[in-house]
Amino acid sequence: MRNGLFTAMWGFVVWLFATLFFRLFGEYVLFPPRSNAFVISTILLLIGTAAVLWGVTQAYRQFDRSKDAPLKFGVIGTIIGLALDTFSISFHPVVFPQLDEARVIAFTAWLSFAYALYLFIPFMIQQKIARTR
Repeated sequence: MRNGLFTAMWGFVVWLFATLFFRLFGEYVLFPPRSNAFVISTILLLIGTAAVLWGVTQAYRQFDRSKDAPLKFGVIGTIIGLALDTFSISFHPVVFPQLDEARVIAFTAWLSFAYALYLFIPFMIQQKIARTR
């Protein structure tokens, strides 16, 4: 349980960082889905998200040396983030007051793919570890 709590705290920090990023910069990096900039900005955000998740997963491995640490981080972090984002999206006028409805849709589109990355990247790292053993 203690180790699960540690992993959950890492998941909470990842969620908090992403939420604060979009609270502070969302109006500058998110574009309405029908705009020309939507696809480009979403792809760039996802590339940045993948890089951050790769780095955070590697950092987490420095603290959790268990065999399946990356997988545990990906699954627990995704559970924590999805649960918290249920509320951040439901109360988006409070959490993201600067985002209009179209940008909230763009945020949700990014969020959906970001959670896929949150599961996939730790899985990839786990596979890489398994191949080297």
